Amino acid sequence: LCEYYFDGKGKAIRPMIVVLMARALNIHNLLPGQRAIAMISEMIHTASLVHDDVIDGSDKRRGKRTINEVWGEKKAILAGDFILSAASMALARIGDITVVKVLSQVIEDLVRGEFMQLGSKENENERFKHYLEKTFKKTASLIANSCKAVSILVNSDPEVHEIAYQYGKNVGIAFQLVDDVLDFTSGASQLGKPTAADLKLGLATGPVLFACQQFPELHAMIMRRFASKGDVDRAWQYVLQSNGVQQTNYLAQHYCKEAIRQISRLRPSPERDALIRLTEMVLTRDK
Repeated sequence: LCEYYFDGKGKAIRPMIVVLMARALNIHNLLPGQRAIAMISEMIHTASLVHDDVIDGSDKRRGKRTINEVWGEKKAILAGDFILSAASMALARIGDITVVKVLSQVIEDLVRGEFMQLGSKENENERFKHYLEKTFKKTASLIANSCKAVSILVNSDPEVHEIAYQYGKNVGIAFQLVDDVLDFTSGASQLGKPTAADLKLGLATGPVLFACQQFPELHAMIMRRFASKGDVDRAWQYVLQSNGVQQTNYLAQHYCKEAIRQISRLRPSPERDALIRLTEMVLTRDK
């Protein structure tokens, strides 16, 4: 069950960022503990995907059937728990209490983020703040705290820890904003999952929230989580007629600029430059 998603078909963007961050901070080769953190980050991410697919009732992931679709929900939940337990044991083996604290925060954030996603804000003005906070907890916290964890193993300067954290946080939020845009602009064959998936799940992401400014009738649909007949198609049309996609892309660019500003404070190295180039990959990806 666990090997099913660890088939090398994912983007592996989290371990890539973590390894590059470790090498940008090191004066020597990758430490075993840093390599372990890169693996743990992908394990926590994969466990969250397994559980997300159960919550969302998804039948496709990375272009193939989901674990819950093949083996059923009960086994999928246990598989996700098992991956998390393996990640926790690997984390304990690193033997650094601060690293354990930092990465344990990620698991709490993932759960809180999922709860935030299950609710929606009555107050229109609070909705965007709620969306960005949920995005941080569900996606960016893992990247931010993994980057911070590898910095703790080689550097005692809190300022360096903060640079690593801020880079991960900003790249993570940008990554998810682009993901939310792709739900409207990319074909199912490219994404490996059906488009308009978020609307079908009743989720109002960045493009929808921006579109509300031009089409206020979206507010009522958001509150009923696009549950009425024709809501998903109408909301889809409103988003495409608005500048919601463009605005969300601008916001992602803003977060990437901040990530670049942070990482540029480190000493020059090929890995630091790769982390800067990676922000461009985040913005231009099509799946």
